[in-house]
Amino acid sequence: MYRTHNCGSLNIKNQGEQVTLCGWVQKIRNKGFMIWIDLRDQYGITQIVFDKERTSLKLFEKVREINREYVLKIKGTVIKRISKNSEIKTGDIEILAEEFEVLNISQTPPFTLEEKTDGGEELRMKYRYLDIRRSPIKKNLLLRSKVTQIIREFLSENGFIDIETPYLIKSTPEGARDFIVPSRVNSGKFYALPQSPQTFKQLLMIGGIDKYYQIVKCFRDEDLRADRQPEFTQIDCEMSFVTQENVINQFEKLLKTLLFKIKGIRIEKFPRLTYKESIEKYGNDKPDLRFGMELNNLNYLLKGNGFKIFDSNKINLGIFVPQGSSFTRKEIDNLTSWVKAPQIGANGLIWIKFNLDGSIKSSIDKFFNSTQLIKIFKKHNGKKGDLLLIISGDEHSSRIQMSSLRMELASRLKLRDPNKFAPLWITDFPLLEEDKENKCFNSVHHPFTSPKSEQINLLDSDPTKITANAYDLILNGNEIGGGSIRIHDSDLQEKILKLLGFSKKEAISQFGFLIEALKYGAPPHGGIALGLDRLVAILGGQEIIRDFIAFPKNNSGKDIMIDSPSEIDKEQLNDLNISID
Repeated sequence: MYRTHNCGSLNIKNQGEQVTLCGWVQKIRNKGFMIWIDLRDQYGITQIVFDKERTSLKLFEKVREINREYVLKIKGTVIKRISKNSEIKTGDIEILAEEFEVLNISQTPPFTLEEKTDGGEELRMKYRYLDIRRSPIKKNLLLRSKVTQIIREFLSENGFIDIETPYLIKSTPEGARDFIVPSRVNSGKFYALPQSPQTFKQLLMIGGIDKYYQIVKCFRDEDLRADRQPEFTQIDCEMSFVTQENVINQFEKLLKTLLFKIKGIRIEKFPRLTYKESIEKYGNDKPDLRFGMELNNLNYLLKGNGFKIFDSNKINLGIFVPQGSSFTRKEIDNLTSWVKAPQIGANGLIWIKFNLDGSIKSSIDKFFNSTQLIKIFKKHNGKKGDLLLIISGDEHSSRIQMSSLRMELASRLKLRDPNKFAPLWITDFPLLEEDKENKCFNSVHHPFTSPKSEQINLLDSDPTKITANAYDLILNGNEIGGGSIRIHDSDLQEKILKLLGFSKKEAISQFGFLIEALKYGAPPHGGIALGLDRLVAILGGQEIIRDFIAFPKNNSGKDIMIDSPSEIDKEQLNDLNISID
């Protein structure tokens, strides 16, 4: 056998035992009379010692030929380590080598394979198989494995059945762009890779499956960001005979289980906000509740005082920054430049300081006296030492800008503690939004989301006032899941598709299979899909998902390790009846 133990399993209780270890050479330290090797595998690091006095001369000379990342098999005796290392599990012992074998040699890696590396992101992605040897990436993948195991156990214990759905499906016009797969057998026709198993899981409910789940790859051909990949993993779930409350309670329990088993954190009850409340308080529908700084509509205090900016704009929004009166003028000017940058787009930033000594200072001293300014703080429970920042403009843009400023301030003030977790539910989204250009409506969620039953009559009079039977699960300012109660009536489904601009012919062409299935006794059903990549990243204290995926794509959607996507030779294209000019 290759080994008796792994490189993370030995301790002082094994002292005196003869063992065999295998692994990669992490470090070599040569003092002339003594050579130490840090041997690494998935489980940890064990120090190996070669001593001129205790090791044969032949072995001692042979070990001098070893380099970093060589793959070794080492046999020796566990001895007590004189200089202990409390940072590793095996830090109380070392192995006095008696013999070793080089299982494979290695070129010198293009970057250091340690906790902190000198390799840039693109270089590490090109040699991803080497990057995985580094402890941070390895830990992320082990965390991902543990999370998926807990999820599978939880869902199985709660009656969910793991069922696979197809990867080669029909392209549909809604949502993001599909990845298209040409069919060789059916010339001129194409499959699409699924953006979600949405319609299939609904068909499973119609088929009498009570609770379904699948940890599944999904694909979207859209512009990429740090927290997006063209292929991503979804925890996809559906349940029959359920209300919104049933689904929320079930998956709140799932996240509570994960937070406890992974982080040792107990959360009794997740808060809930309606979509309208979330937009008004935080400027977006995925607020980070790890800190305060809610948005305040200050119109009633600021308008009508003769200051043109406040009087002429639709809304004047303010946030109170705790202890922000210590900000220097340079820091405030920097924030002003930040909000005026094109990606934020604000016209400027007005500030008011309520100093610790009770004095007040602002950028609008010429227009408001101290009494008026102090009144603003007291009306909104602002305290001495706080800073009030104000953005004025139209309501929609100003809320988005202020939301961005709130998050930027939280980052600068280090309020987004990765070890703190603040989940919540957002409910009562709009069902539809008007598309004036195409004279139809767009789904806020997707075309299969049910309207609140008491508002169905508004489909004929004012569809934009209808509330969706939908819900999002938010964690630390990130949407980690979204779902809804589905339409289970074929007539209602056809009516929604008509409002979305589908002709009768188009609706049947695209979704006829689902409309037909709904006519065969479809049960009331609903579900949710959780983003596994993002969920694991947040549990790992990060928000960028790339380092929690074994082989991710870069920001251009490319795998630079295997050079994908790549060109296809003409013979393959001819088989598919595809010509490229």
